[in-house]
Amino acid sequence: MVPTVEIFDSPGKGRGLRAIKEFWAGDVIFTEQSISAVVFDGLAERICHSCFRRQEKLQRCGQCKFAHYCDRTCQRAGWAEHKQECAAIKAYGKAPNESIRLVARITWRLDKEGSSKVSDMQLTTLDELEDHLNDMAEDELQEFKVDIHNFLDYWPRTSKQHTIDSISHIFGVINCNGFTVSDQRGLQAVGVGIFPNLCLVNHDCWPNCTVILNHGNQSAVNTLFHSRQRIELRSLGKIAEGEELTVAYVDYLNLSPERQRLLKAQYFFDCTCDHCKNRTKDDIKMGGKEVDGVKPTEEQVKEATDFCYQMLEKMDQARLKGDYHIVVKICREAIEKTEPVLADTHIYLIRLCSALSEVQAYLQSFDDAAEYSRRMVEGYIKIYSPNNAALGMAAMRAGVNLWQAGQIEIAHGMICKAYSILMVTHGPTHPITKDLEEMRVQTEMELRMFKENEYVYYSMREAALQNKPMTMLHEPKSMEEGIKNLFHRRK
Repeated sequence: MVPTVEIFDSPGKGRGLRAIKEFWAGDVIFTEQSISAVVFDGLAERICHSCFRRQEKLQRCGQCKFAHYCDRTCQRAGWAEHKQECAAIKAYGKAPNESIRLVARITWRLDKEGSSKVSDMQLTTLDELEDHLNDMAEDELQEFKVDIHNFLDYWPRTSKQHTIDSISHIFGVINCNGFTVSDQRGLQAVGVGIFPNLCLVNHDCWPNCTVILNHGNQSAVNTLFHSRQRIELRSLGKIAEGEELTVAYVDYLNLSPERQRLLKAQYFFDCTCDHCKNRTKDDIKMGGKEVDGVKPTEEQVKEATDFCYQMLEKMDQARLKGDYHIVVKICREAIEKTEPVLADTHIYLIRLCSALSEVQAYLQSFDDAAEYSRRMVEGYIKIYSPNNAALGMAAMRAGVNLWQAGQIEIAHGMICKAYSILMVTHGPTHPITKDLEEMRVQTEMELRMFKENEYVYYSMREAALQNKPMTMLHEPKSMEEGIKNLFHRRK
């Protein structure tokens, strides 16, 4: 592979990566395989431990009874990494937590390679990455000591022994550099892995790159023809030669002080990007609604904002209990009371619309789901950059809701918008982009039929729905279960 990036000293940030050639929107700047990755503890029985795909039925490892796989093909593909882990779990009597499992897998991998670099394309070693152990609070350090103690109990006596300092360093690196691994659709965080080159890409709240996980191809029976899971660093727009490459570690939807707080707490640095210094777009994220040149007073906006915040807390509690009709009632009440005062870009109003659209889609109230997901997208468009992945995913969700509600004209436009964004952020071969391409073709065909004869279109649609009733969608997940942050941090 021809090098496309180089390490340099980024002013005020330390080491970073910059481009050594020009890139355009959608270009893959580099790909990287993980040193190792593991499935989250809570999803160990629902996610394949080799390809990280979500499957209805998985086959359990007959030896350790912990690892699960799609089939024999995936089990053979994952055996090289699982072999020592399998014996260790059997000897230990149970599987340790995800952090301990990942540290062990990384250590076995480095021992096997006999080097701190596992490929010629690796620009840095784990030893060179920051662990920030000295920056951690005392309670966090105590948790680390427990993990290290349990690791030493778990680590086989027959494996190469390592110092506590070296093990502590790997735990620290994982804590602030562990990358969130998604399922095959890129919709849910299912695991955590270490990608050393990606760790060198610094944060910016308005970045020029994004990262997606490509699950590779493991459909071939012969594992020699499998391509490994890898991340892709993709350009969001034109990047000049010599320009620093950046990604967003946290969601831009947060206000500047909240982003700075999260970055300091999770990644141990003070963000001084232009958007944080100037508090760019914070005014519209907490703004009032202007009607005929008249804006509400600051007191009215504050009162509506406080009410929304309280209702969001109530909504979250009802959502956790699965009381979805209560969620709908809470969201409706909050939106109806505050929408005359708050701007369509107010982040609390957007979050209420997002929750209401998701729950109504689950309850198959598609007209409502379509309306509120469309409003969510309208707010996102004014806040996010044009090629933001969160905007693309929201447009896709709105397009599907509008399609199910029978609003074919708006649905097709929304799906086309989502497709154009995800072609940049995810690329043409990603499963979710392929799904969007199929939707785009289908809605285009239906739109032509609609324009030729609306009555025939709706008659055929009604007949199709009667012959094949719409199935229940997946139960709505909380915002925390989605992929909100680029890097995974232990809880």
